[in-house]
Amino acid sequence: MADMLGAEVNDNLTSNVIAGDWETRDGKKGRGRTMRIEQVQAIQPVTPGSPDDWRTTLGQIVVRVITEDGLEGIGVGGGGAAGTHIVETVLRELLVGCRFDHPADLHAEMCRHTVFYGRKGVVVMAISGVDLALWDLFGKKQAVPVARLLDENVDLDAALPTYATVWDEKQADEAIGQGAAAVKLHVERFGSPPDVDGICQLVRRTREALGAGKEIMMDAFGNWDVASTLEVARAVGKFGVEWIEEPVPPDDARSYRALMQQSPVPIAGGEHEYLEEGFRRVVSEGLHSVLQPDINWCGGMTTLVEIYRMASEAGLRVCPHRGSEPFALHAIAALDPRPLAESPREWFRCLEGAAEIADGTIQLPDRPGFGVTIHPDRWA
Repeated sequence: MADMLGAEVNDNLTSNVIAGDWETRDGKKGRGRTMRIEQVQAIQPVTPGSPDDWRTTLGQIVVRVITEDGLEGIGVGGGGAAGTHIVETVLRELLVGCRFDHPADLHAEMCRHTVFYGRKGVVVMAISGVDLALWDLFGKKQAVPVARLLDENVDLDAALPTYATVWDEKQADEAIGQGAAAVKLHVERFGSPPDVDGICQLVRRTREALGAGKEIMMDAFGNWDVASTLEVARAVGKFGVEWIEEPVPPDDARSYRALMQQSPVPIAGGEHEYLEEGFRRVVSEGLHSVLQPDINWCGGMTTLVEIYRMASEAGLRVCPHRGSEPFALHAIAALDPRPLAESPREWFRCLEGAAEIADGTIQLPDRPGFGVTIHPDRWA
């Protein structure tokens, strides 16, 4: 079944998305119906309640790309003030005046243009926002949601299951009471090396409240080492934990290889990985069982499409970071054979029209592009 789904995903992406051979709703071929970029802008909106760390100082940015006929695409990237500077200097200089058939064309150009200083990190976060704005334009030009560009047969009425990321027992109880299909427990508060007994009690309590048949995950935020991760994994495995996320720092390939060979619980990661090349290494070296790209950081929709392709070929699961936010949700609906969307960043609320979680599920809006806008006052 997984092989069949993987082949289906690959066929769709090759013929419809990456090759750029798309059709408009009236049946006309898309090649030649180019869009010309007139403006590229970026801001870092105020985010009350955001974490007091790099996730605010280098926080989410909103990108706006406007074509010569006044069509506007909205995307979200990262990198804070540095990200907006990158968008409004090197990327704007490259893109203004360009014509394009497909977002992937300009994604490749942006990566080439910044290759000497931007293969990972803040530059790719900025590219992500621009790429998403281009996909938003791509959908709006054809008057269809982005999900339909990825799979013309996508069921926009489907209720997609969600999971809640929580930091304490109270939040876990609230999420379970609201019908979450799964719960992910942040456990870095248990220290390094971790309090294994304390984590075990938390997981046991969560399993009793959640019941059988629903998933429990754990996120260690890169605070452990191989030995402590294995100790935790062996202790909680009996409770049916679906994965342990980022137990060691994201660039510690040696430790991830050891964990993949020894851990009784699957290992997840990729939230802090970048571009197709970065994920190709993760896949080829067998570093994770579950890939968790953040579409606003990893390179945008163009990169996420390639990650789904690689994962399908390798038999790996993809579960995008903060997947119930407006952008990754389209890929989850269209490409994921086992959809599960993570709860959103509660502090990033500047987009209007974003789908909301209700009774543990979320549904895509049937609007062109990504279906979201930003209030004009944000650009003042």
